[in-house]
Amino acid sequence: MGAAWTFERMWVIVALISKGMFLGILGAAVGLHPVTASADAADQDVQSQHISEPEPNLLRPKRANFAKTRASADVMHMADWIVDSGDNHDLPFVLVDKKGAKVYVFHGDGRLLGVSPALLGLAIGDDAVPGIGERKLASILPEERTTPAGRFVASMDHNLHGGDILWVDYEGAISLHPVITSNPKERRAQRLATATPLDNRISYGCINVPAAFFKNVVSIVFKNTSGIVYVLPETRPVQTVFHSYNRIPQ
Repeated sequence: MGAAWTFERMWVIVALISKGMFLGILGAAVGLHPVTASADAADQDVQSQHISEPEPNLLRPKRANFAKTRASADVMHMADWIVDSGDNHDLPFVLVDKKGAKVYVFHGDGRLLGVSPALLGLAIGDDAVPGIGERKLASILPEERTTPAGRFVASMDHNLHGGDILWVDYEGAISLHPVITSNPKERRAQRLATATPLDNRISYGCINVPAAFFKNVVSIVFKNTSGIVYVLPETRPVQTVFHSYNRIPQ
């Protein structure tokens, strides 16, 4: 009987020890669980905070400043893209809107300095005839008198008579200059004064603006510096010429 009791007692002791070890392991596991859950929750909070933080300036493209001046969608699209992309390299720039027969002059930072009606090439079209700049005016046919679209590095100069001009495309003999009124039959000054752009196609390709606008705006902003002239197309989308934004911002 004593031996049996001793044997049973040993099994009880072994059972208690085993049970104690199991509870200890279980307790340790249970004790670690809240810490792990807390750490996971903290990681999730950090990730949530990181995802919700906005990226400053990256989603805010720069815009040209037109003040209260209205302009066509193409003009606004191009001006915004020029300023946002830095395509003008902080130089003053000009937008020539052939459809609206207007010229927009901007400071290098995108502030509109002035806008004016303009006279343009007689013919509708966006490409220059090869070698046209070397030909005499009398040999240029009416259908060849286009104001070519594109991006041009421009600077002030003088014409053969000593007058101020802004060279747009030297090889193509295209410049922006004060309106020429030497031929009364062309009524160039009167064409500039009308409200409609329908009578503004008269030149061999050059861009004519009122004399006061050239003196007080163009020659001032381009004084002692070069700039960029963007002649907008009239037969195809602006994106195909300048590789600007894929769509016009609303």
